[in-house]
Amino acid sequence: MERSDFFTLRNGEKVKLPFSPKEYQDRVDKLRKAMSENDIEITILTSMHNIAYYTGFIYCSFGRPYGCVVTQNKIITISANIDASQPWRRSHCDNIIYTDWKRDNFFKAINSIIDKKDKPKSIGIENDHITLEIKDKLNSIFENATFKDISKKLMKSRMIKSDEEIEIIKNGARIADLGAEEIVKLIKPGQTELEIAIAGRDCMEREIAKSYPGAEYMDTWVWFQSGINTDGAHNPKTNRALKNGDILSLNTFPMISGYYTALERTLFVNEVDDASLKAWEANVKVHKRGLELIKPGIKCSQICEELNDLFASLGYLQYRTFGYGHSFGMLSHFYGREAGLELREDIDTVLEKNMVISMEPMIMIPEGKPGAGGYREHDILVIKNDGAENITKFPFGPEHNVIKN
Repeated sequence: MERSDFFTLRNGEKVKLPFSPKEYQDRVDKLRKAMSENDIEITILTSMHNIAYYTGFIYCSFGRPYGCVVTQNKIITISANIDASQPWRRSHCDNIIYTDWKRDNFFKAINSIIDKKDKPKSIGIENDHITLEIKDKLNSIFENATFKDISKKLMKSRMIKSDEEIEIIKNGARIADLGAEEIVKLIKPGQTELEIAIAGRDCMEREIAKSYPGAEYMDTWVWFQSGINTDGAHNPKTNRALKNGDILSLNTFPMISGYYTALERTLFVNEVDDASLKAWEANVKVHKRGLELIKPGIKCSQICEELNDLFASLGYLQYRTFGYGHSFGMLSHFYGREAGLELREDIDTVLEKNMVISMEPMIMIPEGKPGAGGYREHDILVIKNDGAENITKFPFGPEHNVIKN
């Protein structure tokens, strides 16, 4: 039996995507403009975030390569046969499926899209994602081509959100608040991080399904940390049981069609000691000042400089652990970081309208010192013409988050 290396399959009907057809077309038009300006004939996307951003399709790799080929008149995703026609249904463009029967059918599918008479001499790729193995194989197919990194240009384009993106992000912030409200109901000695996190995640997923009934549901999660587990911002939940006086870190992360939002709060169980209260109040003071600083026209590094000075004056700068905030959009904890829009000392990006960024100062005091634990507050802001809109509504600080259930 002769089995094909690749094929097309339109099983079922196209479904409603998270954004309008015009939104996707606008994104592709901007990509094609960037290609033209940089003398790039075709672009081969390989990352989850950029394929999803330009097509609507979020792939599940499981070790297989996925791609999207963009020319001035074509845009086609390339997916594995294991997914059947789901990539076609969940994208606004065409799709080619490659099979597992022979090695390197993924590359044969890419080659099938290219005009055989006029092989491209300049190809855009994502240097921050593509593997050395895939790059070597592309070199063997397009041996006379020059490969140009387009990843940073694509990142800069994603940093400015459309109105449709901002609507999804605002809904995500609202749902993160709902997850936090559900979590707070369960906080008391004896409850475990795991069970509390499950309740918050389930609450958010149900609300996402209610708000977006035609979507796919994946990747929403909660990190709920207590005691020493609060020392790292990305520490997974455990089965530790809460104790009276514990410091807590509440982190809710709803995912809507690949769009990440977050709410993070410091809390205490029933009571807070004096040293912990002092550290908490210092972090809250920096958080409030950071919220005031976020506005169009200011550099990311300028915000860091002022907040570092404030932390130093309060006596806690030595306990600061990472940047003060980052961009939001098509990203998760395993794809899509927009590193050009982070509140760090080495980032000089100027904030502008329709950027979306967090303010999230954190200090970590090691075990054995007074006030030991990790303190973090986190709000999301949308940059406007003359300021910023804080779309996080869940309260922060000692007057609200010493939880007595």
